Amino acid sequence: MPLIPEEPQIHESAQGPRATPASGRTAPTPRPVPGPRPAAPSRPGRPGPLRPTPPAQRAPRDGAVKPGPSAPASPAAATTSAVPQVQLIPASAEGALDAAEEAVDLLLESGRAPGDVLVITTGEQHPWAAHELSFGEAPYWAQHDAGDDVFYADAAVAGRAGVRPVVVVAVNGGDDTLTAALPLARARAGALLICCGDPQRINAVLGAGV
Repeated sequence: MPLIPEEPQIHESAQGPRATPASGRTAPTPRPVPGPRPAAPSRPGRPGPLRPTPPAQRAPRDGAVKPGPSAPASPAAATTSAVPQVQLIPASAEGALDAAEEAVDLLLESGRAPGDVLVITTGEQHPWAAHELSFGEAPYWAQHDAGDDVFYADAAVAGRAGVRPVVVVAVNGGDDTLTAALPLARARAGALLICCGDPQRINAVLGAGV
């Protein structure tokens, strides 16, 4: 009786590796690094000739984990909260603002809500703050009080800002205000303080343990 050759069997392992979905994985705490970066989507309120509508709210990029709404902190909780973690990003005075922008991008990519972030400049105002203040202080601070977007303020007025989970400081000048600006920023940071600037100057104000 003639033998019938067996048909070759294709084992599942021979079909190639299967892709493992990466969804549902929370990004680690961001480690912002200053330096050149590709062009990013325009930020809310990039200065323009007219203001037909309010600046677009910032939102986490696609794929980022969106945290649920957090309950507002009470005054008692703010005074008893732990000292915020401090991250230091070395940058020149000219590059401090760009480093702060990069830090904000990474925070949003990691899942931080835009309303969690306050950006303070020690020298020249952030372009968004300068643009919004040109329409008056009332609408400018109304956006802060709404708490649904990244808010930019210079050190001279940052004392009016409330506590937010993350504060990013761009040490882009203002030698005479730095001594007061950094402790103020730390007091406004609920969980994380990111300082972008000269490490020696920052350590001299906040302490060598930073």
